[in-house]
Amino acid sequence: MSVRRYLPAALAAVLAAALLSACSGDDDSDRVRVGRVTRGDVTEVVEAPGTVAARAAATSRAPAEGTISRLYVGDGDQVREGEVLAKISSPVAREQLAQAREADASLAAGGGVDMPAALDMSTFQRRTDRNARQGFTAARRVAMRIPDLKQRALVLAGITRAEGEYRMAAAAARDAVSRLNAGLGSVGDAFSSITEAQRVQTRAAVRAAERTVAGLTIKAPFDGVAGLGGPAGGSGGLGDLASRLPQLAGQGGAAGAGGGGAASGLAALGGLGGGGAKDASSIATGAPVSGGDAVVTVTDVSRLSLSADVDETDVLQVKEGVDADVEFDAVPGGAYSAEVTGVGVTPKESTGGGVTYKVTLVLKEGTLSGGGRAPMPKPGMSAVVKLRVREVTGVLSVPSAAIVSSGRDSVVWAVVGGKAERRVVRLGAQGDTSVEVTRGLKEGEQIVVRGADSVEQGQELST
Repeated sequence: MSVRRYLPAALAAVLAAALLSACSGDDDSDRVRVGRVTRGDVTEVVEAPGTVAARAAATSRAPAEGTISRLYVGDGDQVREGEVLAKISSPVAREQLAQAREADASLAAGGGVDMPAALDMSTFQRRTDRNARQGFTAARRVAMRIPDLKQRALVLAGITRAEGEYRMAAAAARDAVSRLNAGLGSVGDAFSSITEAQRVQTRAAVRAAERTVAGLTIKAPFDGVAGLGGPAGGSGGLGDLASRLPQLAGQGGAAGAGGGGAASGLAALGGLGGGGAKDASSIATGAPVSGGDAVVTVTDVSRLSLSADVDETDVLQVKEGVDADVEFDAVPGGAYSAEVTGVGVTPKESTGGGVTYKVTLVLKEGTLSGGGRAPMPKPGMSAVVKLRVREVTGVLSVPSAAIVSSGRDSVVWAVVGGKAERRVVRLGAQGDTSVEVTRGLKEGEQIVVRGADSVEQGQELST
């Protein structure tokens, strides 16, 4: 509901008389002011919203289902790289390691697989290759869901390594089968070659299971501040992948040797970075965890950066090395400096329907209005970033209020012989209060510096 306010009749009459006098032009000095073109410094600023980010943050997750047997840190604790943060008890992970070692040992001893008849050797070899391909495909499909790019790369590198090893072993097996079919080799030689190819998968399973067990002891990846729990990350942990791959890839491979075949052999060749979110209250000694659950997040705040969203109309002016002034709502009176370290090329739709680009800056120390040192902000805090995209010194400049836009032209009213004369000027750097003029004016000339939008050609002006 709108609210109307009324003035007493006498006061209204006085205000009306004052307005009438102002509009009559009896005192142009109140509406139009004249000054001179001078030299000065002009700083052009692009303003953008920003957010503080830490140098690095990593969430350590449970590699398999279990319980937290020991917790060594609390929220806000300073930790050093390699320091033990927590230990997880997981009978499931240790059982998987035992089964993987048993399967590999069984193949190494020549047991666990029924030797087929000589006529079936080619079919047996093709089935082994097919199961291996299915296993590799399943492993890659699950690995691609890892949100952490570094961990995803490690897992994919392990899969690629196993694929390379299998290709070499499989080629030897196919050669042995061909020699057998040509009557130049024995069934035992062909079977041994195929078994060696299968062992590539069981050895990979052992490596994965050993890494899972090692991951039950969670250590700090770098120096930083610990926080219990962390965000959700996508797919589950190492043990989760190990349990699902056999169903994805089907039976076969090292049949009877541990029951997993190609799929078990390819079960997560590295730790996964996904899983459930956990808050601090759910992380404690004795608390249950599932594979992939966040346990401890370590944040490196030794160097803070800023991420600013710069409008498409301004981003081409922003270059690496540009200085900026930064203000935070959380630090009233605080003034910080920053420097651009990168300008992104990926567009992002803004709330107003336009496009913005990410500009990254390194945040430096700040000072308070009283001269003291300002506190460093925390990751996630919002900021206003003022990028000084252009700075010029000792140039011809006029107040910003002196510029009038006329179509595509920028116009200034010069005072010649006491009358207004329209001048089209070319502008350089454009600051908040002053603007550089590169053409159309000379130093010392008189111009209209206030009320320029109300001046007409030939209008008499008092100097």
